[in-house]
Amino acid sequence: MIRPESLLCPKPEGLYCAPGDFFVDPVRPVARAVITHGHSDHARAGHGTVVATPETLAIMEERYGADFAGSVQPLGYGESVSRDGVEVTLVPAGHVLGSAQAVVRWQGLTMVVSGDYKRRRDPTCPPFEPVPCDVFISEATFGLPVFRHPDDAHEIAKLLRSVEQFPERAHMVGAYALGKAQRIICLLREAGWEKTIHVHGALDRLNRLYEDHGVALGPLAPATTGAKEDFAGQIIIAPPSTLADRWSRRFPDPVGAFASGWMQVRARARQRGVELPLVISDHADWDELTATVDELAPGELWITHGREEALLRWAELHGVRARALALVGYEDEAED
Repeated sequence: MIRPESLLCPKPEGLYCAPGDFFVDPVRPVARAVITHGHSDHARAGHGTVVATPETLAIMEERYGADFAGSVQPLGYGESVSRDGVEVTLVPAGHVLGSAQAVVRWQGLTMVVSGDYKRRRDPTCPPFEPVPCDVFISEATFGLPVFRHPDDAHEIAKLLRSVEQFPERAHMVGAYALGKAQRIICLLREAGWEKTIHVHGALDRLNRLYEDHGVALGPLAPATTGAKEDFAGQIIIAPPSTLADRWSRRFPDPVGAFASGWMQVRARARQRGVELPLVISDHADWDELTATVDELAPGELWITHGREEALLRWAELHGVRARALALVGYEDEAED
């Protein structure tokens, strides 16, 4: 029986596949990298060859420039590439546009590297695809039982109720530029908000990229044109850092909202001065993490980053062999 560590093992650069001589989401430049998604803690510039979905490659080029890697190899969902007998297939992770799980197969052993993922519906990307495996390598960003995220529609309804109650005020929603901003826009459209949504300039390029890849965002406009009073009753999407910035003063008595799984922690909302916390996360919550392991029933569970201890204890109680890799370099949910 092949030991899983013979196929994938943690190194300072990241998760390494020795038989195929490549890394998955390395945190340092390497010769060959498989990238699960475009967030900067997983997708870095400077690698020799990068294998990723076409959407993730487009995101990396948008963020880092055309020469972000020596060469690239687009791999669509369900497509495979082989190197020295190791087969890699990318399947949807449900995290952001282009996000994928890396399914690594070698000599009858299947290991799945989830990257970052969530299990609930997201109008901006395909849903997570469960893949039976011997070893499931999972994140645990929200790996504590206290993190049970409410329904997205419930949180968007909170935002729209506030807009209705305070028509004289602008509503500024802090949302990370890749994934969260576009998801909030699409959820607002699904909830019936047909008005123009005003956006910070830092979101423009990724908004266009999403639309170029078939994600309709509806009417958008810069949040820098028009008089102050014109923004009364309007919704503005901007990077979270702008909520406490001078930039926000251009709007009438703005209601500061922040869309993040961390908004379930009241102390974090107060610390950031958030008036309207919106618990909307692009990561799996506790129930999604544990339900995924139950569904896949892997021989082993490896945890890459996040709150490992609680998930390790849960696995022990449920008869699942588990270990924490404690990989360094991945953020919790801080893509700004």
